[in-house]
Amino acid sequence: MIFDVVVEIPAGSRNKYEIDHNTGEVRLDRMLFTSTRYPYDYGFVKNTLSLDGDPLDALILLDEPTFPGCVVSCRAIGMLNMTDEAGGDDKLLCVAAGDVRKSYLQDLSDVPAYELSEIKHFFEVYKTLEPGKSVQGGEWVGHDEAELEINASYKRYKDSH
Repeated sequence: MIFDVVVEIPAGSRNKYEIDHNTGEVRLDRMLFTSTRYPYDYGFVKNTLSLDGDPLDALILLDEPTFPGCVVSCRAIGMLNMTDEAGGDDKLLCVAAGDVRKSYLQDLSDVPAYELSEIKHFFEVYKTLEPGKSVQGGEWVGHDEAELEINASYKRYKDSH
């Protein structure tokens, strides 16, 4: 399954940008309170609705950062099941669909364990110092489970509009 991810935050940034879904403007929401930086480009899958009421989050394994608002055709290789203060907050792990150098990445088992640990650690601690913010969970699931959630998120979006 190929889907579009809109990048909100480029790799290496501590700035937390959000795209205003009504205006399309990119807004600086806040700077991360911790010294951690986004390990890869981070954004959302267009026309989805996750359990926390926002579009489904996605992290894209790219070799170079893009920019806020960039649309990348992606495919999922797994998902990190998480919960935050607003509810279910799953994070898709994706690769660019047209990147032949990443064609070997089909499922979580194709990603080095240490890299998965680094990504999981980032999402477990990036909100630590922020008042009123929390994160729980952090369990990886594979490609099939990720695609089930993508389809469910598309359905939630369609049913709400």
